[in-house]
Amino acid sequence: MSFRIQPTPPARPNRCQLFGPGSRPAIFEKMAASAADVINLDLEDSVAPDDKAEARRNIIAAIGDVDWGNKWLSVRINGLDTPYWYRDVVDLLEQASDRLNQIMIPKVGCAADLYAVDALVTAVERAKGRAKPVAFEVIIESAAGIAHVEEIAAASPRLQAMSLGAADFAASMGMQTTGIGGTQEDYYMIREGAKYWADPWHWAQAAIVAACRTHGVLPVDGPFGDFSDDAGFVAQAKRSATLGMVGKWAIHPKQVALANEVFTPSAEKVAEAREILDAMAAAKARGEGATVYKGRLVDIASIKQAEVIVRQAEMIAGG
Repeated sequence: MSFRIQPTPPARPNRCQLFGPGSRPAIFEKMAASAADVINLDLEDSVAPDDKAEARRNIIAAIGDVDWGNKWLSVRINGLDTPYWYRDVVDLLEQASDRLNQIMIPKVGCAADLYAVDALVTAVERAKGRAKPVAFEVIIESAAGIAHVEEIAAASPRLQAMSLGAADFAASMGMQTTGIGGTQEDYYMIREGAKYWADPWHWAQAAIVAACRTHGVLPVDGPFGDFSDDAGFVAQAKRSATLGMVGKWAIHPKQVALANEVFTPSAEKVAEAREILDAMAAAKARGEGATVYKGRLVDIASIKQAEVIVRQAEMIAGG
């Protein structure tokens, strides 16, 4: 391993991020009462242009008025290519309470995008004397974003999480699909006359995970558009978890429980991880660097894998 140790990502649950438009304040209380770890109040895609200002006012009021419990509270601002984003940032930080944890920045294409928002946020925080710095989450939604993903992951000390926005990403890449996440009908292979569907998002997810893990950022899977397809949602979530992502978006309340189940290590996995740690501790006491557990070799690398599962379970239980 490099002598430059990978920084540790934020120690907070991020299994599910529940989205709701700022133009529908009637649902805010229900979002707060949900089992999602993160609440994303939206000012971007789910809000029509004529409703942006009202949605912003709704969110600012709700940040202080609604009891969000221990939820990580985030607001998705509008993209930097719009005339709305600067007012989103200024009004949120000048008028909203310190209960706001995070600003989500969509369609980030390079480190300079993050620098621009960071500069504005820092200026407003200093001017208003805000005691709690606001964190960032970015969404990778373009060819430029994935091409510059590592420099984006390293661009700001405020950055805590990074998500893949499948729909805009597909459009930017020129992908021939209108699906949001999941397998795609024409992305398949044939073996012995049978079709096998691969995952067209896999490579982008892997790039995001690698950049995030290098720089201590939480990698998160984005939306799954067909909220009538529970099995498809779970399948994609499991692929994402296997790759190293820590959670997934929910664009419908029914997806919250599905995401939480997938990204919470099962009791069986946690028990096995603890047994591996115990087996390796016994091997170390015998002066051995490896041992056999249930018929397979486990070594120092196995300790690291097991520790990830145990730490995740303990963090979720403590949350």
